[in-house]
Amino acid sequence: MTVVILAATGVWNPFPTMWDWVDRSEPISEPDVVWQQRVGGTPKSATIAGDTVIVEQRTRVEARSLATGTQLWEHKADWAAVAGGDRDPVVAVGKLLVKGYEVLDPTTGAVRRSDDRAVAVWTYRDLLLDVRCVAATDCTLRAFEPRGTQPLWTAFLPGVHSGMLADNPELLGTRRLGAPRIDGGVAGPEEVPPLLGFPVDGRVHVVDTATGRVLQNVQPGRDERLAVIGGRLLRIAATSRDGTCNFVISAVDPATGREVWRRAGVNLRTADYAGCVQRQDPQGARNVLIGVAPDGREAVIDGYDGRLLHVGADGERLLAVDDRYALVRSADKRTILGRELSVDRTGWTRPAGGKSGAALTPYAAVIAEEKPSRLIAVDPRTGRELVVLRTAANALAVGPNGMIIGEGREIGYVRWGAGDSVPPPAGGGAPGPNPGGTYLPPSDQGSCGPKNELCQSAKDGG
Repeated sequence: MTVVILAATGVWNPFPTMWDWVDRSEPISEPDVVWQQRVGGTPKSATIAGDTVIVEQRTRVEARSLATGTQLWEHKADWAAVAGGDRDPVVAVGKLLVKGYEVLDPTTGAVRRSDDRAVAVWTYRDLLLDVRCVAATDCTLRAFEPRGTQPLWTAFLPGVHSGMLADNPELLGTRRLGAPRIDGGVAGPEEVPPLLGFPVDGRVHVVDTATGRVLQNVQPGRDERLAVIGGRLLRIAATSRDGTCNFVISAVDPATGREVWRRAGVNLRTADYAGCVQRQDPQGARNVLIGVAPDGREAVIDGYDGRLLHVGADGERLLAVDDRYALVRSADKRTILGRELSVDRTGWTRPAGGKSGAALTPYAAVIAEEKPSRLIAVDPRTGRELVVLRTAANALAVGPNGMIIGEGREIGYVRWGAGDSVPPPAGGGAPGPNPGGTYLPPSDQGSCGPKNELCQSAKDGG
């Protein structure tokens, strides 16, 4: 009894290492991560912002050093979102049901800019948008450079959708394919699309993000759903006939109102077959969308000109897609195929389980597997392994040199080339982020669109 009392009061500890395991976290992956930290609450999201990791929690946001995991600062907030690229990131934070937001420096937490009137914010790699409303039918959309203090342009909107609150409320575009154990925001902020579609009182206002001009103010037809994808306004009609839904896609150039392409018979999975009512945006990402042909084969369609960039074989299933690549699970569910959309051919294959999920980011393709539970990152062009982790953790964020994984309140950072999973590139290579390694990080995939049309138009205009 004396030993128990003395130990409980802290006067003497007869078992100096007995309680060490209580505070020590088990490694969340094998090979081990560069660092592992327990955060204050279960992360809602994590984003790599330059040399920091921004961790959003229920009532606060914190920043940690990407190199060491050490906490740099903490801020009370109900939501947080990262804007900017690798060299100029910022963090927008705010509180629910409270107007306004602050733009913070990700390294110091210092306030770079504040606003007390905005009701919603959208964050991109190259732009930060907000919207202010002086009345229910009188709103102003503003565009800032991520670290800018003055608007680049403003646009009038006659009100905003009632659900447009806080950070990144949904606009009329595409919805991404999801995957278990891979966070929906794993890729971080994207380049702003050339056009955005804002729903306002049943109509769609199409805004040019380069100039702020409102190009269209459109009322959808009774059987239509509108979406803004690849610089086009898509009018998706779904009508019931002979017990099935018949789809017609018409793509309009918002600047001229002219139809530029049309496809019939492709199901964009926007309707729930209850009278063919379309309640969802089409699946896809950025400038491409996913459709299903009448024979059940999945296809990737270029939103700009309607080209078929990929048509799957019978039984194949798309796991992830972006402007340049598609990850496809084979019909027998034993293989993942990496396809480059510009040439519509299989670039690589790798074994996979029937429940494998995947996501594409600017720096890596992430694959989650079960039984055994693993996270794998590969170069999306070649399929070369960047890292293979035996872990039950989730992939939270991907950056140029590695990714953040998390399980419960534990988060950790793994560099590309950890362990023995990455063979040296042919012909050698420059020293990589892993000491002694030779890995070269894949380059940013850019945002020129499937046909390089966005960058080419900028050159022609210059």
